Amino acid sequence: MFIDTHAHIYSSEFSSDRKEMIQRAKADGVSTILMPNIDSQSVQGMMELAEQYPFCIPMMGLHPCHVRENYLEELAQVEDLLRKYPYIAVGEIGIDLYWDKTYVEEQEYAYRKQIALAKEHGLPVVIHSRDSLHMTIGILEELQDGTLSGVFHCFNGSLEDASRIQALGFYMGIGGVITYKNAGVDATVAKIPLEYLVLETDAPYLSPVPYRGKRNECAFISCVAEKLANLKQVNLEQVGRITTENAVKLFKLDRTFSEKSLVL
Repeated sequence: MFIDTHAHIYSSEFSSDRKEMIQRAKADGVSTILMPNIDSQSVQGMMELAEQYPFCIPMMGLHPCHVRENYLEELAQVEDLLRKYPYIAVGEIGIDLYWDKTYVEEQEYAYRKQIALAKEHGLPVVIHSRDSLHMTIGILEELQDGTLSGVFHCFNGSLEDASRIQALGFYMGIGGVITYKNAGVDATVAKIPLEYLVLETDAPYLSPVPYRGKRNECAFISCVAEKLANLKQVNLEQVGRITTENAVKLFKLDRTFSEKSLVL
């Protein structure tokens, strides 16, 4: 069994076949799907999915690519919603220097603010670090007081980066990029202990080979797991077991979600 620790299955890309996509994932051994939030516009669709499918579990956060003029209002909603529902993590948060650097200062503020919220609520963080890995790690090193935990989503850094992440007590999310021939991520991941890795798809993005160029979906996590098993020279069951144990430990997936209800 696999846990997809990062999938945007509430996305409009799944509007025509979301139920069938989820069924395919379950049939392919995916037991749990974790959903990072994007912004205020994605909350309702995400929560409706969580209501319909209890194994689809939501997080709450403001994605760095959606930090814009109204970011303070967005952060206020994140803060409010974290008080109303037992989300499993604060995410997806971080800094993105790939698409647009207009709001870099605001992104850093939002990143720090949401880390503070994670500390307040005792939750892990899910970090987006596209073209900003050194920056996001550095801020985390500054703020780590022994209470922070989390995962660097879509890890594509160096062994040195991985060592810094491990020293922080954090995990690395491994997805479709590990299957890309020229990405170079596979050689690095091969040297990182399985005990620091979790599986993810980032569906509908970053489809693994042989589906690259097509819409990604949670069932394709088996391709990522197979590649990881080959790199580690272990069997698929071991990859599934260890990465699942890591995800359960990080996100405290044995907790109940009946304590609170969210009014949308």
